[in-house]
Amino acid sequence: MTRPVSPFWPLEWWLAWWDAVAPEPYVAPLRDAGQARALARLHATAFARPWDAHEFERMLCERSTEAHALWRGGTMAGFVLSRKAADEAEILTVVLAPAARGGGLSHRLLREHLAHLALSGVARVHLEVDEGNGPALKLYARHGFSQVGARTGYYVKADGSRATALTMRADLA
Repeated sequence: MTRPVSPFWPLEWWLAWWDAVAPEPYVAPLRDAGQARALARLHATAFARPWDAHEFERMLCERSTEAHALWRGGTMAGFVLSRKAADEAEILTVVLAPAARGGGLSHRLLREHLAHLALSGVARVHLEVDEGNGPALKLYARHGFSQVGARTGYYVKADGSRATALTMRADLA
């Protein structure tokens, strides 16, 4: 057998094998910068100003980035990216594919990501969210996040109007 070129080949082999036998969605670390295009496509389904593949590639190459993907039927159905600094982290984005939304999978993805952050020594997590994003606000509240501030007119919406970003924080136990 020829060894694959990717430096992550053991992880990729294991994930491919797991996809073949796992009937249920699962969450796994995301370290392969080669996934940047897939992340950009998925991100574009959820945000008025999506990030491009180059931005994702750069983030995945940074040592401070923690990323997890939700896999379902051999396809990436969602992901979460955080950036760590000392004992704190900021969730940069959480995205689920349109077909995966509304079924509790975001809870699973965020729960496992936060558990990983806690195990790596993170004590406090920050994020910002559009005040009109009810499902996200409910998800974050379920995971112990509370509002600590607001940034009026921070987000540009698809129609050109502006929305307030709520800043939130959770302490990991």
